[in-house]
Amino acid sequence: MIKFGTGGWRAVIGDDFTRENIEKVAAGLCEIMLRDGTADKPVIIGYDRRFLSQAASRWFADVLVSYGIDVKIMKRSAPTPLVMYIVKAENLHYGVEITASHNPAEYDGIKIIVEEGRDAPASFTDRLEGVIERRIRSEKPEVPGSIEVLKTPFNGFLDSILSRLDLEAIKNSGIRVLFDSMHGSATYALMTVLCTARCTLDTINTNKDAFFGGANPAPAAELLGQLRNLVTSEKYDLGIAVDGDGDRVGIVDPSGAYLSANQILVMLYGYLHEYKGWKGPVVRNLATTHMLDKLAASFGEECYEVPVGFKYISSKMDEVDAVLGGESSGGLTVRGHINGKDSIYAASLFVEMLAVTGKTPCEIWNEYVKQFGSHVMCESNLKFAPEDKPRINNLIMTEKKLPVFPKEVERVNYEDGCKVYFKDSSFVICRFSGTEPLLRIFAESESAEMSEQLISCMKDFCL
Repeated sequence: MIKFGTGGWRAVIGDDFTRENIEKVAAGLCEIMLRDGTADKPVIIGYDRRFLSQAASRWFADVLVSYGIDVKIMKRSAPTPLVMYIVKAENLHYGVEITASHNPAEYDGIKIIVEEGRDAPASFTDRLEGVIERRIRSEKPEVPGSIEVLKTPFNGFLDSILSRLDLEAIKNSGIRVLFDSMHGSATYALMTVLCTARCTLDTINTNKDAFFGGANPAPAAELLGQLRNLVTSEKYDLGIAVDGDGDRVGIVDPSGAYLSANQILVMLYGYLHEYKGWKGPVVRNLATTHMLDKLAASFGEECYEVPVGFKYISSKMDEVDAVLGGESSGGLTVRGHINGKDSIYAASLFVEMLAVTGKTPCEIWNEYVKQFGSHVMCESNLKFAPEDKPRINNLIMTEKKLPVFPKEVERVNYEDGCKVYFKDSSFVICRFSGTEPLLRIFAESESAEMSEQLISCMKDFCL
């Protein structure tokens, strides 16, 4: 079955990610466009560097053309934020990115982008799944659509980012950056921005490798050993890594310390609010650090909590005119840019922050820890037999039972999984994976030991 999760449809190449299924998704999109009267504008199609992505983009385009729908397609691999930008800038109805983001190399997938450059909401993907399953086919028009190959699709996107940066501050800082693109499709974009800002830039893993060097293209601490070692041994001021389709970012300090997405969110919100004077609230999802709440409160601002899924973050940002929104998995967006995750702009802003403040990432972070206390997040997955899911779901979500925790519970939220808030601002949350028989558990507290203990309580209770 073709099922869309929060990050699109993802499947193993050759098993479910096949030409037949790719064409089914494309035909489903065409049916919706014809019924809704949105076939009047072209669809922009991008693709990452995975084994089947470029071919899949052509198969997808051919179906659209057969339905009389015009297509704009990339000449080279492109990050998801670029597709989002083009949909927004050209006021298109739809965009498509062929990618499995940070998943292992054997996966590929499809992300649907809707008007204003947003991730397709669940209401749309549910409808698309229904159309695909019913296989209702409209009569195809006699006149096919056209395909335009975009030769310079990056220009507007890069100019938009550069126009928002303090280029003089970066140019005068002499910052040395080591960039690990993890063989992904954001390579050219971030290199261009940083070189234009005249950083001293060196790179690793920029070549196209469908197997991503034998590792997942995810900017997680355990996957960035090479970057961390080189940053310290060669005395770089900063290490940057981005995922396979350019929507998640990881940062390495000159000491080799890895900065998590939670830390990046806190630091960038503080920088935008205090140094650039961008007043307004911040938005995070349920599984993201509560230090953002404390930082916002110190500014006299609000931190809004939304369910997991970036579409909820971008929607709430519009509603409350937030400065920044993000999630602990590594994605964030900033007011006035695109309505989705963008590692290129986020990384560029991080470089600007270091140039303006003259501090290292860890120096900035330690100032926040001194002000708000330590907030350490841990995560773990509980694997279970598929037939055991109803029992676990009934225990947690229906009967609403909880284990005995070593902290006093303040309240419980069942909006998206089960989140337990403790009176000292710690929390633990568990949610079912949308694609695997896993219960994903996150906990944040004053120490790694306590966070792990909260996770163990939840795991033992569910077994």
